[in-house]
Amino acid sequence: MQNAKRLLPSAMIFPFVIVTFLFALWGFANDITNPMVAAFKNILLISNFESSLVQFAFYGGYCVMAFPAALFIKRYSYKSGILVGLLLYAVGCLLFIPSGWMMAFWAFLLSYFIMTCGLSFLETSSNPYILSMGDPETATRRLNFAQAFNPMGSLTGMLVARNLILNRLDPMTESARCELMKSSPEAFEKIAKHDLSVIIGPYAILGLVVAFCFVVFLVVRLPRSAEDDHHSLDLLPTLRRLFRNENYIEGVVAQSFYVGAQIMCWTFIIQYAELELGMSKAQGQLYNMVAMGMFVGSRFICTFLLKFVSPGGLLAVLASGGVLLVTGVVLVPGIQGLYCLVATSAVMSLMFPTIYGIALKGLGDDAKLGAAGLIMAIGGGCLMPPVQGWIMDQGAFNLGVMTLSSVRMSFVLPLICFIVIVIYGLRTLPRKAHHG
Repeated sequence: MQNAKRLLPSAMIFPFVIVTFLFALWGFANDITNPMVAAFKNILLISNFESSLVQFAFYGGYCVMAFPAALFIKRYSYKSGILVGLLLYAVGCLLFIPSGWMMAFWAFLLSYFIMTCGLSFLETSSNPYILSMGDPETATRRLNFAQAFNPMGSLTGMLVARNLILNRLDPMTESARCELMKSSPEAFEKIAKHDLSVIIGPYAILGLVVAFCFVVFLVVRLPRSAEDDHHSLDLLPTLRRLFRNENYIEGVVAQSFYVGAQIMCWTFIIQYAELELGMSKAQGQLYNMVAMGMFVGSRFICTFLLKFVSPGGLLAVLASGGVLLVTGVVLVPGIQGLYCLVATSAVMSLMFPTIYGIALKGLGDDAKLGAAGLIMAIGGGCLMPPVQGWIMDQGAFNLGVMTLSSVRMSFVLPLICFIVIVIYGLRTLPRKAHHG
């Protein structure tokens, strides 16, 4: 049976372990950041649309830097890409310190953008490097296994966000802060400074941890992949081949919609809990952590199932589950709607690495540039959350047969995303049959 082949050659175990640690490192960054959308809204008294610009800046870095990162990696090596990524990541985190001193939202957005320019280098390097560490037939399973450690970093980021940030912020409500800003601007500024200093601390420590990782990767020898010996860019011929590859182009589109769905479902769990159920941000973050726990468990289960089921088939089934669950978020009020929102994490667990593996299959050296398109697709996460935030800022929607709150109505966006992923998963099945 083809899938019984060894997942990883013994010589690749140590490189696999330390590169896989990077998956946890960017998972931490993603999920310490998601709750900051709600935190900045309260601290700086801005709208849902403005606060969701945190995600625009965060995922915008992925989008802007993916293509330059791929060119850099193709010219040099996967290790060089990892080093540049870690350096930018550390610098972005440490820039939170002056951003807090300035009390300027734009400065925080710039810090997030620089940080994720680094994450873009890391993902553009690490994902195809993991794919290259063994038999091509086991590449998608290998990437799914490495990606299973990403949500472990995410869970750690969520714990830090809840216990070291959200629980330490001043509990004053947004309306009380508005009143205080009018009656005593000095007192309001003092509370805002305190809250921003709470946010700065964990990011500054993260910057130091990432700087240490940079030193480790600088001194450790990593085996070169076969692709590392091909330095000629051949940019236009490579792009022409990629644009002619239907499977790859559709994979980039599907990845963009997947990332958009993931970020929207995770970012706005807190807002759903707050606005629909009257919970605090810290209580809402608990549901976020339950969602991530489900994501972690489901990732290992789905990686096991890939030994027996085609990646595209499993992708289509899970995305169909996403359609049903998000329909529940939109139509079912109260705590049951929140349960549906949390449960979407179980069906999302497999999607990113599986779409990635399917889209890059058989690309050879073109995978370096091809990886850039799939990391640029993370830009879906930068465009959709502000649109969802804007919908949340509107009034209730009267649909004739029923009235939906703007929060529930906003989840129509991830619903559309899951429908696109179902279509992609189904379309990969005849291709697999055709190519044997």
